[in-house]
Amino acid sequence: MNFQHPVVVGSGSWGTALAVFLANKCPQVHLIGRDGKVAAAINKSHCNTHYLPKSTLPKNLIASTDLSLVAKADLLLFVVPTKATRSTAEKLVPLHVPKSAVLLSCAKGIELETGKRMSQVIGDYFPENPIAVLSGPNHAEEIAEGLPAAATIGCSDEEVGIALQDIFATDRFRSYTNHDIAGIELGGAIKNVFAIAAGVTMGLNLGDNAISALVTRSLAEMTRLGTDLGGQTETFAGLSGLGDLIATCFSVHSRNHKVGLALGLGKTLEEAVSELGMVAEGVPNTRSIYEAARRAGTRTPILDVVYAVLYEHVPPAEALDRLFRQTPRKEVE
Repeated sequence: MNFQHPVVVGSGSWGTALAVFLANKCPQVHLIGRDGKVAAAINKSHCNTHYLPKSTLPKNLIASTDLSLVAKADLLLFVVPTKATRSTAEKLVPLHVPKSAVLLSCAKGIELETGKRMSQVIGDYFPENPIAVLSGPNHAEEIAEGLPAAATIGCSDEEVGIALQDIFATDRFRSYTNHDIAGIELGGAIKNVFAIAAGVTMGLNLGDNAISALVTRSLAEMTRLGTDLGGQTETFAGLSGLGDLIATCFSVHSRNHKVGLALGLGKTLEEAVSELGMVAEGVPNTRSIYEAARRAGTRTPILDVVYAVLYEHVPPAEALDRLFRQTPRKEVE
């Protein structure tokens, strides 16, 4: 299996970065967005000035708003916000996506109304296509610059997984395969919530000890909830779990960390999101993951306090105090 015609749906920072990556390995890549002016500007200046202003885009990366281009795809990447994944998949159904095309989900979150992971949402509309997921500690800004990184590819079809591993591999990017699609997607979704908590902790100037403790217990909570929702324990110690958790909790590129930092500094959620100017998946996904945890009956104290800050208007300092007022427990349960 040799991919020659990849199409990326979603022209935000991550979609653009992935298109750049693929353009360095394929003859041509189409990047599909919603704004015709943005697409025209990318094709003229070879720069996505809003999302990746510091990156020069390859000339064989062609931006467009024409969704019908998916009819020529042998690899189709879904890189839209999680809340738009279902509507995007629905729009693509009548456009004759080849049944042999590999569909790769690159968004991190679960659907509020159904609790489904993004690969499951895509599968609702394309049951005959091979579906895979890509996740890991991959900030778009660094991938676009060609800085070293690694990711995990989740796929139930070994041949497809190997083909994806091959195309997502360079001397600066290493990819691994894993059959645990559920665990990969859940790690990528749940960690966003904890990045908000880490940002709040930094904004409140609570110190390195507090952030270290928070992130460590976040890993335990991610593993507990992730396994209750169908993932395998070992996956959460990998790139899509621990790796992505570290990156998003500490990196200056992390949108969710930025939102948390703003909240810790006393800004409202509306102000924090407005200043960001991009989608921070952790904000809507805190609600969907909270609902999933309630359905599963999982104990999630850190998730609960982030939910309280975002949706119950509890002051950040008071919410974090709740974590320390809990009944003492054993570290390993």
